[in-house]
Amino acid sequence: MSSESISPLPSTSSVENNSFDDVSLYDYQLPEELIANEPLAQRDASRLLVLDRHMGEIQHRGIRDLADLLRPGDCLVLNDTRVLPARLIGQRTKTGGKWEGLYLGQAENGDWRLIGQTRGYLKSGESVVLIPLGQPSANPPESLHLKLIDREEDGVWRMRPEPSGDVVALLQQFGTMPMPPYMHRKIANDNDWQRYQTTYASHPGSVAAPTAGLHLTEALLTKIGERGIDIARVTLHVGLGTFRPILTTTLSGHAMHSEWCEIDEAAVRTIQAARKRGGRVVAVGTTTVRTLETASADGELKPWRGATAIFIRPPYKFRSVDAVLTNFHLPRSTLFVLVSAMAGLERVQAAYAEAIRERYRFYSYGDAMLILP
Repeated sequence: MSSESISPLPSTSSVENNSFDDVSLYDYQLPEELIANEPLAQRDASRLLVLDRHMGEIQHRGIRDLADLLRPGDCLVLNDTRVLPARLIGQRTKTGGKWEGLYLGQAENGDWRLIGQTRGYLKSGESVVLIPLGQPSANPPESLHLKLIDREEDGVWRMRPEPSGDVVALLQQFGTMPMPPYMHRKIANDNDWQRYQTTYASHPGSVAAPTAGLHLTEALLTKIGERGIDIARVTLHVGLGTFRPILTTTLSGHAMHSEWCEIDEAAVRTIQAARKRGGRVVAVGTTTVRTLETASADGELKPWRGATAIFIRPPYKFRSVDAVLTNFHLPRSTLFVLVSAMAGLERVQAAYAEAIRERYRFYSYGDAMLILP
């Protein structure tokens, strides 16, 4: 399996097309009451807007219809990343002041990489003691301190855990699920611990959920398999960039965030077999799209493991993805731009306007859209 890095894919199929470069084209107005701050009682009760990306036709269905909307021989591709309890809250040991942070990953020497905020200025060598927010492990430490070692150029803090230990176990005890800012709660509720996680999550590493997969139950995936639709899995660990809007006036001026992803040989074989028999590759979520398009940068899907900073924006020639199941995304976001590259900007804007008229629920806990060829 290759572990080499590749450059970000070009965001157009040939030359820069300025007609799609203006960020204001990817804006829309959403009534605040359509933001879903809580999940529905049942995962698979969400509504599903089905968009034909060539004809522009729209159907209103439910996520439970997904198996019937796909064809025998298709391949559904899931992102099996697992969300870490990455949000941390503590107190400065020197002043007692409140400190908040978000775990981003580990440095090579085991130090934690975080973004943090506190009143005043935390100096190198100072520590914070974390407040236990999660679920106790089998042998929990009595307390966990984070000592500030250094600040990186991009504002990321390097902090050393004392005592050290397994990162996932420590976060499980001292962290909480990192809920999106628009949900207006820094500490996840009991429901979030279960529902802000896909049923098939298996590889810890994300600081946000791959939200299109939140709708899928084990029963629905079984039904999809029984219909003769293969299921493949990839991994992309969703990073901090998913929370960041595009702040530039042009797409070409935006610095795309990097995320770690992997697709193994078994998944490649499953997807290639579907293609050979005429099946469609249906990506569950924009994170899956990014993984598949990164792994097929030279035109052929291959095993891949490494960082990707791919920015998929109109016009773009998709190499490995035929269809996508996705949630409704924030305006002026790279995710809204990606689905516009898949279905066409005008058709996506029309579909979002229809979803607003029909009172669909938006964002992470909201309803879904299926873009079909």
